[in-house]
Amino acid sequence: MNPMNTAVRAGVARGLTELRQALTSGPDLFSLLFWPVVMIVVLFFMRNGTLEASGVTLGAFALPSILGMLVAVNGIFGMAQLLALEREDGTLLRAKAIPNGMVGYLIGKIVTVTGWVLIPFLIVLIPGLFLADGLAMNTAGAWLTLAWVLALGMLATLPLGAIIGSAFNSPRAIGFVSMPIMGLTAISGIFYPITSMPGWVQGIAQFFPVYWLGLGMRSAMLPADAVAIELQQSWRHLETIGMLVIWAIFGLAVAPIVLRRMARGESGSRVAARREKAMARAY
Repeated sequence: MNPMNTAVRAGVARGLTELRQALTSGPDLFSLLFWPVVMIVVLFFMRNGTLEASGVTLGAFALPSILGMLVAVNGIFGMAQLLALEREDGTLLRAKAIPNGMVGYLIGKIVTVTGWVLIPFLIVLIPGLFLADGLAMNTAGAWLTLAWVLALGMLATLPLGAIIGSAFNSPRAIGFVSMPIMGLTAISGIFYPITSMPGWVQGIAQFFPVYWLGLGMRSAMLPADAVAIELQQSWRHLETIGMLVIWAIFGLAVAPIVLRRMARGESGSRVAARREKAMARAY
């Protein structure tokens, strides 16, 4: 039996088990569902508003943007938080000690975080289709566009989360990452058209995948005339694919390097020292 295939199967099984445990744990389930439910409430109150000079309702504009934000934030932050947490508690060290253990470990994290992305995505998408007026999801092309944007978005964000998580020894430090991610979300046209922002802000936003995820989702879900509120009055599908693929290639190339370097630096003494620090803070 091929050892690598065994590691991959073990990783998939591990990821599904962790996801199942999260869905049966009260605190984990709360953290998974809290923001999607908040977003549904926001959509409910935005449903009757309209963007000036566009005819697009605020709810219709916000829904695909929120979905793009969920993919980016959950993909990056979820992966980073898991890696930092399991680096501190010794899970990563135990995986390192098993032949091909790091392969199985990384596959498991990808499966788990993919579930963390898809579940909130569906929780917002399904009721959002009924709450937001003016969507154009009545063609196979729209659903196909939604699918490839979602797939490329996860490929672009999950490796970034692994890179960020490898840089921190403690899950508490990951909290500092949430602030720049939220700031980036605020300037990426998620809740209001990016065309209303200064040019230099638009340039910064277009460098990162959050903007392109939101744009791709809007291109799938909004009617054709809604493109008038976008930059260059175009859905820019080629640019969306290009930018998300670039970020995916960057992440997939760099993540294995930093993960191997992080694993080489792990030892029982370092895990014990981090555990003692965590216990000292608890008391």
